[in-house]
Amino acid sequence: MSAEKGYKPARLGDSPPAALTCQLVETSARWVPIPVQDGSYDGFLQLPASGSGPGLILLQEIFGVGDFLTSRAAELAGEGYVVLCPDMFWRVEARVALPHTEESMGAAFSYMQRFAAQPAELTRSDLVASLDALRARPEVTGPVGVMGYCLGGRLAYELAVASDPDCCVSYYGSGIGAELDQAEHLRCPTLFHYGGADPYIDSAEIEAVREAFAARPEVEVVVQPEAGHAFENYQAPMFHDASAAAVSWPITLAFLQRNLHRS
Repeated sequence: MSAEKGYKPARLGDSPPAALTCQLVETSARWVPIPVQDGSYDGFLQLPASGSGPGLILLQEIFGVGDFLTSRAAELAGEGYVVLCPDMFWRVEARVALPHTEESMGAAFSYMQRFAAQPAELTRSDLVASLDALRARPEVTGPVGVMGYCLGGRLAYELAVASDPDCCVSYYGSGIGAELDQAEHLRCPTLFHYGGADPYIDSAEIEAVREAFAARPEVEVVVQPEAGHAFENYQAPMFHDASAAAVSWPITLAFLQRNLHRS
């Protein structure tokens, strides 16, 4: 894999709705290597204007590290975070970045299936390596959390179970219900977001997650009753629910502020 390159602008794509806009300030971004036992893979690093701050791993949807993820990384950098988006499909194909369209769904699910065919321990190792790599960066001067969307929502949970991030945000991570036998290993404050009308995650799975953590006040489960899947993705018209996102995103920012900007 390539070594660190010079400055490369973030691929911002479409702007977020005004209601969801963060502190969009001048930030810098580039691809950087993430060391693993059998080499290295790439991650998209977004720095805040200050050049340093708390860290945040941001994990991809099935569309790869594309415009939504990098624009979200820029917004989070505007909030003062050093954001690293690991290229989790790298063992299948490096730097996949599919458009958020109906036409891309088949390709996205194909990448997902090939990724899912990898040994689970290899995926966990890549996830933990990304957390270790971000913590080791000189720009990171505080706690480090993990956050993910869709596939990345489940991967965020798996990383939080396998390692020790300072907090976890999981957006509509399908499949977590099947991994609740690992719930006791989740040791950090965690925020789960779901849509009540998600065709990929039924109400039984959401309730199972809620029940598994009912005695854990540091774990929150927030449901937008009328929202479907991927409701925060403002670059995917087929999924985006502006009303639900206008509620969920401020909740996420407040959660990150409490857990990562603590003195």
